[in-house]
Amino acid sequence: MTQSKTDNQRPPRAIIGFHRDEEDHWVADLICGHTQHVRHLPPWINRPWVMTEAGRARMMGYRLRCKQCLDEGKTG
Repeated sequence: MTQSKTDNQRPPRAIIGFHRDEEDHWVADLICGHTQHVRHLPPWINRPWVMTEAGRARMMGYRLRCKQCLDEGKTG
């Protein structure tokens, strides 16, 4: 699977926390104030780390590309 130009333009934002949504899916809280789902739904999405507290703790500070920042023009 290749990334589109839009994916590459999304600014990377650090994960600062996690919570579950109304459907009990894990959501990453990003430093920019936005959120991003981090589902583990094999074989399409493989994120086994999200299933354990230790796995989520290891991902604190990891940067995810934020589509909402790109949409709002926040690139820095």
